[in-house]
Amino acid sequence: MIALRQVTLQRGTQRLLEGADLTLHAGHKAGIVGVNGTGKSSLFQLLLGELATDRGEIEMSGGQRIAHMAQEVASLDRPIVDYVLDGDRELRATEAALAEAQAAGNAHREAELHGAIEALDGYSAPARAAQLLVGLGFTQADLVRPLSDFSGGWRMRVGLARTLFMPSDLLLLDEPTNHLDLDALLWLEQWLIRYPGTLLLISHDRDFLDAVCDHIVHFDRQSLVLYRGNYSTFERTRAEKLALQQAEAAKQQARREEIERFVARFRYKATKARQAQSRLKMLERMGDIAVAHADSPFHFTIPSSDKTSHPLLVLDEARLGYRDDAGHETVQLDDVKVTLLPGQRIGLLGPNGAGKSTLIKSLTGELPLLSGKRVAGEHLAIGYFAQHQLESLDLAATPFQHVQRLSPTAADLDIRNFLGGFGFHGDDAFAAVARFSGGEKARLALALVAWQKPNLLLLDEPTNHLDLEMREALTEALTSFEGTVILVSHDRHLLRATVDEFWRVADHCVEAFDGDLEDYRAWLKARLEGERREARAEKSDRKAESQAPKEDRKTARRAAAELRERLRPLKKARDRAERAMDEVQAELAAVEEALADAELYTDTARKGELTERLARQGELKSRLEALEADWLTAEETLEAMETELQGNA
Repeated sequence: MIALRQVTLQRGTQRLLEGADLTLHAGHKAGIVGVNGTGKSSLFQLLLGELATDRGEIEMSGGQRIAHMAQEVASLDRPIVDYVLDGDRELRATEAALAEAQAAGNAHREAELHGAIEALDGYSAPARAAQLLVGLGFTQADLVRPLSDFSGGWRMRVGLARTLFMPSDLLLLDEPTNHLDLDALLWLEQWLIRYPGTLLLISHDRDFLDAVCDHIVHFDRQSLVLYRGNYSTFERTRAEKLALQQAEAAKQQARREEIERFVARFRYKATKARQAQSRLKMLERMGDIAVAHADSPFHFTIPSSDKTSHPLLVLDEARLGYRDDAGHETVQLDDVKVTLLPGQRIGLLGPNGAGKSTLIKSLTGELPLLSGKRVAGEHLAIGYFAQHQLESLDLAATPFQHVQRLSPTAADLDIRNFLGGFGFHGDDAFAAVARFSGGEKARLALALVAWQKPNLLLLDEPTNHLDLEMREALTEALTSFEGTVILVSHDRHLLRATVDEFWRVADHCVEAFDGDLEDYRAWLKARLEGERREARAEKSDRKAESQAPKEDRKTARRAAAELRERLRPLKKARDRAERAMDEVQAELAAVEEALADAELYTDTARKGELTERLARQGELKSRLEALEADWLTAEETLEAMETELQGNA
């Protein structure tokens, strides 16, 4: 049990807690929420004994083993799997004692220590450590590489793996998802659900809190309020409390009406696609969510450019990747054909390293194409947010100066009002950026994107460093944004609420994904299982090959190479037909949506437009039928050849 009794805590001139009470029982999984600066990380320091209370006391049941993730992981030459194993100090000490006993020839002591290692589950430790690292996105080949080989974000993943590996009764995690992609986040979510001890989790990811937590601790006006249930339950309960306060009633009603307008706007545009229906449900919930965030310090919109182009941007037969100084190419995505139209809202899904960020950088023009064409519309105005935007901020300048440099003639009051929506009130608008936290810098970078009125928003993990209130404000702003959005994010709430369709970036391809996030989770699981089966089959083949006569192995390799060469053009033909079908289907859907406009048939002035659209509909249907025939022919030929070749093998 953990109990805080009448705890008062002050850091510098700021009082974080005043007579706060809190009781958590063994096995609770509690999410710690509250705006930045209210004391969430300080609570962890209190529990770890790194801070003392000013008044009051903290009681913890004796013998608790506490695991806590370090905020920084040093760049060491030690292999990452060994660094994770070092997290179990008792096991490492026992192993060191065993080595000493072996060196001394003390057989009795050796036997005793082997038993101790068995009791600590030490003989499975390397496999358990490897499993954690692979779950968090590392490959088997990475496990023996030193920490110093990896960037800061990947070192933080190693630190997280080490924390999870530590034997613990109480696990303290402060923003564990900050450096994870969606795949690793889903894995971590399942691991924490199965964790048998007590968990205290600071996170700004509402879906993550919903899945993992059964209690929420809210830092509210220098007190700690415990709510039973997950984060969504907390929002509803808190909304009911706020609704009872008359001073907030008018403000809450205005927010509800604003969200209802959003719902009405999208209700009649939603198709039968599962992701569109999912988004509609999210919008319908946003009225209740808005009440729980009525006192948020953040409220802003992202205005769109007055002009647009149709299409906004096209990549045609593009090869995307990197070219080094020696001219060598690393291709991540091949034969990319995408057309961005006004009003599209696209979420990018795909495994880590598959090329999502590469695609976004290529769309911006920041990363030159290796081949193919990038055609920008006449009125294209790109707003691009990525983590390196934070590094490009002028640390000596203020938020006000950053905006003023973009628009020297803008009125001072307009700039200050605009920055206020992003939480830069009063003197904060004139504070040097060097003093800002990561979250404040991220808010400023988003503000600079919004100020420029883009009609194409490209957002690469925009929620890193943002607290829950700012994430909710960003969600609302993107919901009302009238331009085109392409979003990479591990925040599933943000994806569900703001995008209408998903593209899957995997296996060097970009293609439409017909499904929602639950379908993607299922695809990811099936893909992982398939990779494991392939690895086992490859291992079995290597074993059989090593046991076969040398001449047989050469014949087998030659036959396998011939098989790949004969199948490759057929697979390419099938894939080309499939991508072309997706493009034609998308255009056909747009034409048929336009034909659903009743005024098109009654307005005589639009008779020419009606004739043109009907003709285009016919052309597209004929084209689609021809492509389907091509695809079917290629698929049948491919299957027949695979069967024939396997029969001859």
